[in-house]
Amino acid sequence: MIILDKVDKIIDKHRYEKSELIGILQGIQEEMNYLPPDAIRHTAKRLNLPLSQVYGIATFYKRFSLTPRGRYTITVCCGTACHVRGAPKILEELKRQLCISPGETTSDLNFSLETVNCVGACALGPVILVNQEYYGQMNCVKVGKLLERYTVTKRVKAEAVAI
Repeated sequence: MIILDKVDKIIDKHRYEKSELIGILQGIQEEMNYLPPDAIRHTAKRLNLPLSQVYGIATFYKRFSLTPRGRYTITVCCGTACHVRGAPKILEELKRQLCISPGETTSDLNFSLETVNCVGACALGPVILVNQEYYGQMNCVKVGKLLERYTVTKRVKAEAVAI
């Protein structure tokens, strides 16, 4: 099975060390954009760990996802500075345009939407992140342009592959 072969390569890279569980899960998440149940079970078996322990780590850290994630994760800062500068309106605009709520992923697996309490960039507020790229002084007009940019980027890459 292709998924399990990928998991084995990641585990090999970490030398089958139980103490490397978080790093292994990060590798799987990076490779597959989430932690598939088969990958979690296989990891537990290969490291000779209780399945509950692997699931415990996978569900404890917000960075890990047990459901498929979008290619682009949009994170809206809802901290005090961003909030007073319009973060709630930006979040509403993202929800409207993407037709999803925080914690959800678009059906085409292009976008996932999240909120956080602070990203530590208060001077740039309101701030959103797309994956790990910061976009400051955001407003509702910029939201549409930003989404278009990432949608066009995806379309251009798909067309280049098809050629």
